[in-house]
Amino acid sequence: MNHYYVYYRVADNDHETETQVRAMQARLACRSGITGQLLKRRDDPHTWMEIYDNVADSKHFELHLARAVSEFDVDMFLARDACRSVECFTRDEAAHAMPSCTTD
Repeated sequence: MNHYYVYYRVADNDHETETQVRAMQARLACRSGITGQLLKRRDDPHTWMEIYDNVADSKHFELHLARAVSEFDVDMFLARDACRSVECFTRDEAAHAMPSCTTD
């Protein structure tokens, strides 16, 4: 499974910006079946992160994400000269499958 982390700086940490991003995430969830989280950096509330976990079909998800971001014009809420940075991580299944320690 893949896990997506999208981070960016918003121009205004206000209700309108958050409403637009959450509406985009709702549309994305309807289309892709993946529900996202929206986080704000603790020491800098203008830095936001969207998290999308357990994505099985990356190609399908990335197409739906790009479409939703475009439809909701999310980029217009970004800080000047900012962009959305998308990172994708996957679990190392070999490390995850290692047996746990036992005590005798």
